[in-house]
Order: sequence, then structure tokens, then C-alpha cells
Amino acid sequence: MAVRDGTPRQRYRDQVRAEIKQAALAQIASGGAAALSLNAVAKQLGVTGPALYKYFRNRDDLLTELISDGYDSAAAAVRAAAGAAAGRSPRERLHALAAAYREWAVTAPHLYHLLAGTPSPDYAAPPETLDRARAALGPFLAVVAHGVRPPEAEGLTAQMERWAAENAPVAAWVRAHAPEGDPATALAGAVVVWSRLHGVVSLEVQGQFDGMGHRPATLMEAEIEAFATAWNLP
Repeated sequence: MAVRDGTPRQRYRDQVRAEIKQAALAQIASGGAAALSLNAVAKQLGVTGPALYKYFRNRDDLLTELISDGYDSAAAAVRAAAGAAAGRSPRERLHALAAAYREWAVTAPHLYHLLAGTPSPDYAAPPETLDRARAALGPFLAVVAHGVRPPEAEGLTAQMERWAAENAPVAAWVRAHAPEGDPATALAGAVVVWSRLHGVVSLEVQGQFDGMGHRPATLMEAEIEAFATAWNLP
């Protein structure tokens, strides 16, 4: 007999799954994704290893759900910033989105590493995680669509145009977030600003700026401002 959502059994199952994920995140926070072990999680929760397989098929299944949760968390932070900055200029909105993403990453570095790195050599994230990744990047599309691509970005824009033409989900995603303006320009701009954003955030989360005498937030502002100027954002 099928178990309906909201039943005591389902609520118990959801609670156990949440506890498993919490324990797994604690392991990752202390030792990185490579340290994640279902047997260690089971021991921490006081159950047997095989008992965990009632909730997750294997370690990769658990990793995938943690990555999906991470993207959802990042996307929520970016959406909140987009809502708070609504009505401001595109340049100001871009700064707000970048600051929100950076704040999310440095507050939860173990989650950021799950999204930006490779959890394990043999792990491959399934295609469905792409939709969640796009949700975090979507608000950036809406902002950079107001810019004008610089001449040096013509080649990248052409590549993005071909990519969108050959990939219906990507084209639909761009149209949903940037219905006005040139879709290829919006996509190319989002790729560039995303690369700049991750360049700064990755170095900060890895501790590479320690002892260099500057605030990473200031470097982030400078990078985003340089992009906004290059792409003629108002």
C-alpha cells in the first residue's frame, strides 16, 4: 500500500533522512567530501550501515541530494538579494547578487566546495542537478541582459548563441530570466560574471587571501565593477 505524504510514517522517514544529511554535512565540514562514509554516518546515528540504505541507495545518492540542497540554498540566497535590490540599477543589482552569493559561500564553505569541486574522483553529478545550478545563476541573467557586450566578447557570444540554439532547456532558461534583450549576450555575460565571481570566492574559501592585507569583499566589488563597466551596465 502506498504511503501518502504527511502520514506519520512519511514524516518519520523525512526526519531520518534529514538527520542523515545533517550528519553527512558534519563529516564533510570536518574532513571534506572524501571523508564522507555511510558507515560512519550510521555509527554517529546509532544505527547499522545497512539501515541507511533504506533512505539512500549509496554514497553517491546521498552526495547528489546534498549537492541539490546546496544549490537550492545558494539559489535562495541569490533570489532574496534580487528581491531586496528590485528597483535599483542593473549595476547595483549585480553587486547585490554577487555579495549575496559570496556571503552564502563563506558562511557554508563545505557546501560551496560540494558545488564547485569534485566530491570524489569517481562521482558524476546527474543531469537533474543542472536545473538547480541554473536556478542560482538565473537572477544574474536578468541583470546582465541590460548590458552591451564589449567587442572582445563577440567570439564567446557566438559560442553561447550556438549552445542555446542546440540546447532547448538552456534557451528556455535564458528566455525565462531575460525575456528582453539579446539572449546570447545575456548568456555570455552571465558566464563571464559567474567565472569572475567564482574566481574570487574559490580563492577566499580556500584561504588563499589570508595574510595578503586586503578584504576579499573589496576584491569582489572591484571584479564585479570591472565587469559592469566592460559590459556597459547602467
